[in-house]
Amino acid sequence: MTAGEISDDIGAAALLGGLPVAEWLLSDRGYDVYWFRDALKYKGIKPCIPGRKSRSKPVKYDKRRYKRRNRIEIMFGRLKDWPIVGKTVP
Repeated sequence: MTAGEISDDIGAAALLGGLPVAEWLLSDRGYDVYWFRDALKYKGIKPCIPGRKSRSKPVKYDKRRYKRRNRIEIMFGRLKDWPIVGKTVP
């Protein structure tokens, strides 16, 4: 997760070295850049990233797996709603 004003692919460069061993990486179109796809493949991770609309050649990705990505989005949304223990609320 990157800050709103930072491009997703720039944030991906910072996180790439710390990725755990995984079979798949599910992401949105913001991470659709050639170097990131190549880096994931080099690490043995299959990218499940739909191509950007401006891409001239379509990219293959697992559409069924990508549709289930919303479960992860919902989980992060719920975690953000939980109060932090010890934090005072104004």
